[in-house]
Amino acid sequence: MSTKNLTLIVIAALILILGGCGCRGYNGLVKQDEVVKNAWANVESDYQRRADLIPNLVNTVKGEANFEQTTLQNVIEARASATQIKVDANDLSPEKLQQYQAAQGQLSQALGRLLMVTENYPNLRANDAFRGLQAQLEGTENRIKVSRNDFNKAVADYNVKARSFPMNILAGMFGFKVKEGFKADAGAEKAPEVKF
Repeated sequence: MSTKNLTLIVIAALILILGGCGCRGYNGLVKQDEVVKNAWANVESDYQRRADLIPNLVNTVKGEANFEQTTLQNVIEARASATQIKVDANDLSPEKLQQYQAAQGQLSQALGRLLMVTENYPNLRANDAFRGLQAQLEGTENRIKVSRNDFNKAVADYNVKARSFPMNILAGMFGFKVKEGFKADAGAEKAPEVKF
């Protein structure tokens, strides 16, 4: 066998090895990207579950004749605002994610105020429908937390793969960009002050 033939065989072998690694790497990035999209869909699903529960909660609270109407109106408006913001899983930019998170945070605050105000209404707290809805909302808030954590883990796994050498070269060539995860709300680093 001549050196020319041996050189061609070595070059062909290298091309096959690099091509195989490139295909496997590309397919790995696609898989991780799909995991992130699925995790985002779960986040949206859990937020939608919360939004779907709110009209029932508001209608149950409205049954209490002298309940604060401004509190109810704030919840209704926050829900409307939160459900209008949609973020495409293919475009999870930091700005869009922050906008989505801010709208959901406003809804969380409005719901928190609503539930706090209900403490002044013993008849409402004794209502089975209200208690059931409150328990479902608490469970949904837990689901949202788990979904957000799962999403952040999927984003972290994807980002590690997309930023690691030599995969970062392949990621750059095919447009796989680093993704943003959920961050804590502003002021969350300060512990709430409890006074008695």
